[in-house]
Amino acid sequence: MKSYLFPGQGAQKKGMGEGLFDAFPQLVEEADEVLGYSIRSLCLDNEDGLLNQTRYTQPALYVVNALSYQQQIDQTGILPDFVAGHSLGEYNALQAAGAISFGGGLKLVKKRGELMSQAGNGAMAAILGIPSAAVSEGLLSHDLNTIDIANYNCATQTVISGLPEDLQKARLVFDSEDAMYVAINTSGAFHSRYMAPAKAEFETYLRQFTFSELNLPVISNVYAEPYKQDTIAQYLAEQITSPVKWEQSMCYLLDQGEMAFLELGIGHTLTKLIKKIRKSHAPQSTSSRPAIEASMEKINHWNNTYTVGEKVLVDGYAGELETYTAAMMLFGRKAVVYLKGYRGYFELSDVCAVCED
Repeated sequence: MKSYLFPGQGAQKKGMGEGLFDAFPQLVEEADEVLGYSIRSLCLDNEDGLLNQTRYTQPALYVVNALSYQQQIDQTGILPDFVAGHSLGEYNALQAAGAISFGGGLKLVKKRGELMSQAGNGAMAAILGIPSAAVSEGLLSHDLNTIDIANYNCATQTVISGLPEDLQKARLVFDSEDAMYVAINTSGAFHSRYMAPAKAEFETYLRQFTFSELNLPVISNVYAEPYKQDTIAQYLAEQITSPVKWEQSMCYLLDQGEMAFLELGIGHTLTKLIKKIRKSHAPQSTSSRPAIEASMEKINHWNNTYTVGEKVLVDGYAGELETYTAAMMLFGRKAVVYLKGYRGYFELSDVCAVCED
């Protein structure tokens, strides 16, 4: 089986789409009519430096992704079994699946970009090197409840979103020996509660559109499962304020069987994420259920008995260590906990709370 993937905001760069605009002049002309400016000039020349502004970035990426998909189909004649897109890229997945036309999708993206660009005074950052559960625990334990998780990209790459002053506080928490804090160049707190006004207005705009029957499964960023025909507008609106569950979405696809992935559009960001996700993914099977249930019992017992920050002893390590997260499931079957100061997971069977010793 094969899945086609479409990147989202952040993949843009000057010169993108070179060779595609000449190959599809009619689509380029349609794009210019919808946008009111030359998409070719924006992508290839970017003379006014607009390409990194959200209201221009999103339409530009949508067009280049769509032309890349059309070129792939024209050259191979092979349709994918599934399609998915990261944030903005989900519109390309829906267009590839026949739910929206090229022009209709571009109108939606144009409006989306305009609304999201109006939500200023926001910031985003990637937290690298620790699991998403540790990010959530870190936010909670430091009373940073004004920050939302925006993207679950892979096991050790989580994006947070919020007000600039709050993210500066988060930098002090996560820029440590355990994690790396990387600010993202964006003007808005995308995929967070701060996008609620944009979501409300976009819901109104979506009522103008009728979506055609899906002819391919499209994996939803919000739910990490295929779109339902009667919920397309709802899912698109929810996506603006909800986290992108990319790791969970890719795990859903991997669980379908032997899966090949092809990233269309700009760059190889999603391809790199897939490699990381494959390493930590374990397919579910009925034969593994007893082991999974046993691991869940261990996890529940640990989390009901101990708190984050518990002093522990670990086989093979001298002295006391300290838990950095709650217990969790790893690789779909192992009961583990992440320890402060160590870039890795430890199985609960190897960990003993000091109070038990």
